[in-house]
Amino acid sequence: MPSIFAYQSSEVDWCESNFQHSELVAEFYNTFSNVPFFIFGPLMMFLMHPYAQKRSCYVYVTCILFMVVGLFSMYFHMTLSFLGQLLDEIAILWLLASGYSIWMPRCYFPTCLGESRPQFTCLVIITTVVSTFLSFLRPVVNAYALNSIAVHILYIVFQEYKRTSNKELRHIMEVSVVLWAFALTSWISDRLLCSFWQQINFFYLHSIWHVLISITFPYGMVTMALVDARYEMPGQTLKVRYWPRDTWPVGLPYVEVSDDKNC
Repeated sequence: MPSIFAYQSSEVDWCESNFQHSELVAEFYNTFSNVPFFIFGPLMMFLMHPYAQKRSCYVYVTCILFMVVGLFSMYFHMTLSFLGQLLDEIAILWLLASGYSIWMPRCYFPTCLGESRPQFTCLVIITTVVSTFLSFLRPVVNAYALNSIAVHILYIVFQEYKRTSNKELRHIMEVSVVLWAFALTSWISDRLLCSFWQQINFFYLHSIWHVLISITFPYGMVTMALVDARYEMPGQTLKVRYWPRDTWPVGLPYVEVSDDKNC
Protein backbone atom coordinates (compact mmCIF):
# COMPACT_ATOMS: atom_id res chain seq x y z
CA MET A 1 0.00 0.00 0.00
CA PRO A 2 1.60 3.32 -1.05
CA SER A 3 2.26 5.94 1.59
CA ILE A 4 0.32 9.20 1.33
CA PHE A 5 3.65 10.97 1.76
CA ALA A 6 4.94 9.47 -1.50
CA TYR A 7 3.88 11.53 -4.49
CA GLN A 8 0.44 10.64 -5.79
CA SER A 9 -1.56 12.70 -8.24
CA SER A 10 -4.88 14.02 -7.02
CA GLU A 11 -8.06 12.78 -8.69
CA VAL A 12 -9.20 16.41 -8.71
CA ASP A 13 -8.02 18.54 -11.62
CA TRP A 14 -9.42 21.99 -12.21
CA CYS A 15 -10.22 23.65 -15.50
CA GLU A 16 -7.01 25.66 -15.79
CA SER A 17 -4.42 24.11 -18.10
CA ASN A 18 -1.53 22.44 -16.29
CA PHE A 19 2.06 23.69 -16.44
CA GLN A 20 1.16 26.27 -19.06
CA HIS A 21 3.09 29.17 -17.51
CA SER A 22 5.76 27.37 -15.51
CA GLU A 23 7.39 23.96 -15.26
CA LEU A 24 7.24 24.22 -11.46
CA VAL A 25 3.63 25.36 -10.99
CA ALA A 26 0.83 23.11 -12.24
CA GLU A 27 -1.96 25.71 -12.13
CA PHE A 28 -0.47 29.18 -12.19
CA TYR A 29 -3.57 31.33 -11.59
CA ASN A 30 -5.17 28.88 -9.17
CA THR A 31 -1.93 28.90 -7.17
CA PHE A 32 -1.27 32.61 -6.89
CA SER A 33 -4.90 33.62 -6.45
CA ASN A 34 -4.40 32.40 -2.85
CA VAL A 35 -2.25 35.46 -2.07
CA PRO A 36 -5.25 37.36 -0.53
CA PHE A 37 -5.34 34.75 2.25
CA PHE A 38 -1.93 35.96 3.42
CA ILE A 39 -3.08 39.59 3.27
CA PHE A 40 -6.51 39.39 4.89
CA GLY A 41 -5.50 36.87 7.57
CA PRO A 42 -2.89 39.03 9.36
CA LEU A 43 -4.92 42.16 8.71
CA MET A 44 -8.00 40.70 10.39
CA MET A 45 -5.86 39.56 13.35
CA PHE A 46 -4.76 43.18 13.76
CA LEU A 47 -8.18 44.77 13.19
CA MET A 48 -10.04 42.28 15.41
CA HIS A 49 -7.45 42.43 18.22
CA PRO A 50 -9.56 44.60 20.60
CA TYR A 51 -12.55 42.31 20.02
CA ALA A 52 -10.49 39.15 20.57
CA GLN A 53 -9.16 40.54 23.87
CA LYS A 54 -12.72 40.94 25.17
CA ARG A 55 -14.39 37.89 23.58
CA SER A 56 -11.88 35.08 22.99
CA CYS A 57 -8.24 34.80 22.02
CA TYR A 58 -9.22 31.80 19.91
CA VAL A 59 -10.24 34.35 17.28
CA TYR A 60 -6.52 34.49 16.46
CA VAL A 61 -6.57 30.73 15.84
CA THR A 62 -9.33 31.19 13.26
CA CYS A 63 -7.27 33.82 11.43
CA ILE A 64 -4.18 31.58 11.52
CA LEU A 65 -6.18 28.64 10.16
CA PHE A 66 -7.44 30.91 7.39
CA MET A 67 -3.84 31.55 6.36
CA VAL A 68 -3.06 27.83 6.63
CA VAL A 69 -5.91 27.18 4.20
CA GLY A 70 -4.30 29.62 1.76
CA LEU A 71 -0.90 27.95 2.19
CA PHE A 72 -2.17 24.41 1.61
CA SER A 73 -4.40 25.52 -1.25
CA MET A 74 -1.37 27.11 -2.89
CA TYR A 75 0.61 23.88 -2.37
CA PHE A 76 -2.21 21.78 -3.81
CA HIS A 77 -2.63 23.84 -6.97
CA MET A 78 1.13 24.09 -7.42
CA THR A 79 1.60 20.31 -7.32
CA LEU A 80 -1.87 18.78 -7.92
CA SER A 81 -0.80 16.10 -5.46
CA PHE A 82 -3.07 13.89 -3.38
CA LEU A 83 -1.32 15.07 -0.22
CA GLY A 84 -1.89 18.69 -1.22
CA GLN A 85 -5.58 18.02 -1.77
CA LEU A 86 -5.97 16.41 1.65
CA LEU A 87 -4.05 19.18 3.43
CA ASP A 88 -6.19 21.82 1.70
CA GLU A 89 -9.49 20.18 2.59
CA ILE A 90 -8.52 19.24 6.15
CA ALA A 91 -7.39 22.83 6.80
CA ILE A 92 -10.79 24.10 5.63
CA LEU A 93 -12.50 21.57 7.90
CA TRP A 94 -10.57 22.80 10.96
CA LEU A 95 -11.19 26.44 10.01
CA LEU A 96 -14.94 25.77 10.00
CA ALA A 97 -14.63 23.88 13.29
CA SER A 98 -12.91 26.82 14.95
CA GLY A 99 -15.67 29.17 13.82
CA TYR A 100 -18.37 26.81 15.11
CA SER A 101 -16.63 26.49 18.48
CA ILE A 102 -16.28 30.24 19.04
CA TRP A 103 -19.43 31.75 17.53
CA MET A 104 -22.19 29.17 17.32
CA PRO A 105 -25.10 30.64 19.34
CA ARG A 106 -25.98 28.48 22.34
CA CYS A 107 -29.62 28.25 21.26
CA TYR A 108 -28.49 26.05 18.34
CA PHE A 109 -26.53 23.61 20.50
CA PRO A 110 -27.79 19.99 20.61
CA THR A 111 -30.36 19.61 23.38
CA CYS A 112 -28.28 17.00 25.20
CA LEU A 113 -25.51 19.56 25.77
CA GLY A 114 -27.73 22.22 27.26
CA GLU A 115 -25.95 25.53 26.76
CA SER A 116 -22.46 24.38 27.71
CA ARG A 117 -19.94 25.82 25.24
CA PRO A 118 -17.04 23.70 26.58
CA GLN A 119 -19.06 20.52 25.94
CA PHE A 120 -20.09 21.79 22.52
CA THR A 121 -16.46 22.60 21.69
CA CYS A 122 -15.46 19.05 22.70
CA LEU A 123 -18.19 17.67 20.43
CA VAL A 124 -16.96 19.81 17.53
CA ILE A 125 -13.35 18.72 18.07
CA ILE A 126 -14.29 15.01 18.25
CA THR A 127 -16.45 15.32 15.11
CA THR A 128 -13.66 17.14 13.29
CA VAL A 129 -11.04 14.55 14.25
CA VAL A 130 -13.33 11.73 13.04
CA SER A 131 -14.08 13.66 9.82
CA THR A 132 -10.36 14.21 9.28
CA PHE A 133 -9.76 10.44 9.24
CA LEU A 134 -12.86 9.81 7.10
CA SER A 135 -11.58 12.32 4.52
CA PHE A 136 -8.95 9.75 3.49
CA LEU A 137 -11.64 7.26 2.40
CA ARG A 138 -13.31 9.21 -0.40
CA PRO A 139 -11.17 12.28 -1.05
CA VAL A 140 -12.96 13.22 -4.26
CA VAL A 141 -16.18 14.05 -2.35
CA ASN A 142 -14.48 16.07 0.39
CA ALA A 143 -14.92 19.44 -1.30
CA TYR A 144 -18.63 18.84 -1.87
CA ALA A 145 -19.06 17.78 1.76
CA LEU A 146 -17.29 20.92 2.97
CA ASN A 147 -19.47 23.17 0.83
CA SER A 148 -22.56 21.38 2.14
CA ILE A 149 -21.71 22.64 5.64
CA ALA A 150 -22.57 26.07 4.25
CA VAL A 151 -26.23 24.97 4.19
CA HIS A 152 -26.24 24.79 7.99
CA ILE A 153 -24.41 28.11 8.29
CA LEU A 154 -26.93 29.70 5.88
CA TYR A 155 -29.76 28.31 8.01
CA ILE A 156 -28.34 29.99 11.11
CA VAL A 157 -27.76 33.28 9.25
CA PHE A 158 -31.33 33.15 7.91
CA GLN A 159 -32.78 32.50 11.38
CA GLU A 160 -30.78 35.34 12.91
CA TYR A 161 -31.67 37.64 10.00
CA LYS A 162 -35.37 37.14 10.82
CA ARG A 163 -34.77 37.82 14.52
CA THR A 164 -32.93 41.10 14.21
CA SER A 165 -34.03 44.57 13.15
CA ASN A 166 -30.45 45.88 13.28
CA LYS A 167 -29.84 47.38 9.82
CA GLU A 168 -26.07 47.14 10.22
CA LEU A 169 -26.20 43.42 11.00
CA ARG A 170 -28.67 42.77 8.20
CA HIS A 171 -26.43 44.58 5.71
CA ILE A 172 -23.36 42.56 6.72
CA MET A 173 -25.39 39.34 6.46
CA GLU A 174 -26.65 40.26 3.00
CA VAL A 175 -23.19 41.12 1.69
CA SER A 176 -21.74 37.91 3.18
CA VAL A 177 -24.38 35.72 1.54
CA VAL A 178 -24.06 37.45 -1.84
CA LEU A 179 -20.26 37.13 -1.81
CA TRP A 180 -20.48 33.46 -0.82
CA ALA A 181 -23.11 32.79 -3.53
CA PHE A 182 -20.91 34.35 -6.23
CA ALA A 183 -17.89 32.42 -4.93
CA LEU A 184 -19.78 29.10 -4.86
CA THR A 185 -21.15 29.73 -8.35
CA SER A 186 -17.59 30.19 -9.61
CA TRP A 187 -16.48 26.95 -7.90
CA ILE A 188 -19.38 24.90 -9.28
CA SER A 189 -19.08 26.39 -12.77
CA ASP A 190 -15.38 25.56 -12.96
CA ARG A 191 -16.06 22.03 -11.73
CA LEU A 192 -19.12 21.14 -13.81
CA LEU A 193 -18.93 23.36 -16.90
CA CYS A 194 -15.23 23.06 -17.66
CA SER A 195 -15.73 22.03 -21.30
CA PHE A 196 -17.72 25.21 -21.96
CA TRP A 197 -15.10 27.49 -20.35
CA GLN A 198 -12.36 25.73 -22.29
CA GLN A 199 -14.17 26.44 -25.54
CA ILE A 200 -14.07 30.18 -24.83
CA ASN A 201 -10.56 30.04 -23.32
CA PHE A 202 -11.63 31.23 -19.88
CA PHE A 203 -9.94 29.14 -17.21
CA TYR A 204 -10.06 31.50 -14.23
CA LEU A 205 -13.25 30.66 -12.35
CA HIS A 206 -11.52 28.67 -9.62
CA SER A 207 -9.09 31.56 -9.20
CA ILE A 208 -12.09 33.88 -8.84
CA TRP A 209 -13.42 31.48 -6.18
CA HIS A 210 -10.20 31.92 -4.20
CA VAL A 211 -10.40 35.71 -4.35
CA LEU A 212 -14.12 35.91 -3.55
CA ILE A 213 -13.99 33.41 -0.68
CA SER A 214 -11.01 35.23 0.84
CA ILE A 215 -13.09 38.43 0.77
CA THR A 216 -16.09 36.58 2.20
CA PHE A 217 -14.04 35.50 5.24
CA PRO A 218 -13.84 38.97 6.90
CA TYR A 219 -17.55 39.57 6.24
CA GLY A 220 -18.45 36.14 7.61
CA MET A 221 -16.28 36.69 10.67
CA VAL A 222 -17.91 40.04 11.41
CA THR A 223 -21.38 38.56 10.83
CA MET A 224 -20.79 35.79 13.35
CA ALA A 225 -19.20 38.21 15.84
CA LEU A 226 -22.27 40.47 15.69
CA VAL A 227 -24.68 37.54 16.04
CA ASP A 228 -22.62 36.09 18.90
CA ALA A 229 -22.52 39.44 20.71
CA ARG A 230 -26.31 39.40 21.10
CA TYR A 231 -25.94 36.28 23.26
CA GLU A 232 -22.46 36.45 24.78
CA MET A 233 -21.71 40.18 25.19
CA PRO A 234 -24.98 41.75 26.41
CA GLY A 235 -23.23 44.61 28.23
CA GLN A 236 -21.21 45.71 25.23
CA THR A 237 -21.95 47.23 21.84
CA LEU A 238 -20.22 46.16 18.63
CA LYS A 239 -19.87 48.76 15.92
CA VAL A 240 -18.93 47.77 12.38
CA ARG A 241 -16.01 49.74 11.00
CA TYR A 242 -14.25 49.50 7.65
CA TRP A 243 -10.55 49.51 6.88
CA PRO A 244 -8.90 51.67 5.67
CA ARG A 245 -11.71 54.25 6.08
CA ASP A 246 -15.42 54.07 6.82
CA THR A 247 -16.13 56.64 4.13
CA TRP A 248 -14.55 54.64 1.32
CA PRO A 249 -17.00 52.80 -1.00
CA VAL A 250 -15.08 49.53 -0.49
CA GLY A 251 -13.41 48.39 2.70
CA LEU A 252 -12.56 45.47 4.96
CA PRO A 253 -15.10 45.12 7.81
CA TYR A 254 -14.14 44.65 11.45
CA VAL A 255 -15.81 45.34 14.79
CA GLU A 256 -15.13 47.96 17.42
CA VAL A 257 -16.20 47.12 20.99
CA SER A 258 -17.56 49.68 23.41
CA ASP A 259 -19.13 49.26 26.86
CA ASP A 260 -22.74 50.31 27.29
CA LYS A 261 -23.07 53.19 29.75
CA ASN A 262 -26.20 53.66 31.79
CA CYS A 263 -27.08 57.24 32.74
